[in-house]
Amino acid sequence: MTDIDDWELLEEVTEYDTPWYEGGYDRLRQPDGSEKQYYWADLPPAVVVVARVDAGVLEDDDDGEGDHLLFVEQYRPTIRETHLELPAGIVEDGESYTTAAARELEEETGFRPSSTALLQEYAVATGVLRHDRAVVYAEGLEPGERELDNNEFLEVTTVPIDEALERAREQPANDSTLTALLLAKEDGLL
Repeated sequence: MTDIDDWELLEEVTEYDTPWYEGGYDRLRQPDGSEKQYYWADLPPAVVVVARVDAGVLEDDDDGEGDHLLFVEQYRPTIRETHLELPAGIVEDGESYTTAAARELEEETGFRPSSTALLQEYAVATGVLRHDRAVVYAEGLEPGERELDNNEFLEVTTVPIDEALERAREQPANDSTLTALLLAKEDGLL
């Protein structure tokens, strides 16, 4: 196993800076003495929320039996697809993952949790991204105030807990929803 001391950072270059992220490369001397550029994108931390809701809370809920999970359906312009996703968003400066989860859940769905628990924090796509993400479990949902960002056009829906993973695996599927549901299931929350 190579040690971090076997790698020498020769140069770090930011090639572009956007309101969403920075991108660039590091030029490194590798353990064999050769040099290589490693490209990266640096994104702020994000949170994904697995939110358990009592049956029948939403008016469009077709199945009033058993607890459900809150999902949002939204068009993703970057990939030109509409996805069924768990609520998620960026962690603002000074926020914990659980505080960000409660804020994002209320902003996107109009529901405020009475309790949250951090399930996992992890690095995403470490070959190209400098980006941390966390999964937070939320329950005890109460009506709050929905406040969408100017680029959020979300439809809120519920999915019965016993169908959530199966629904999330339907194409088009996305990594943040699948990862969050698998972690919650592994922890015995689904």
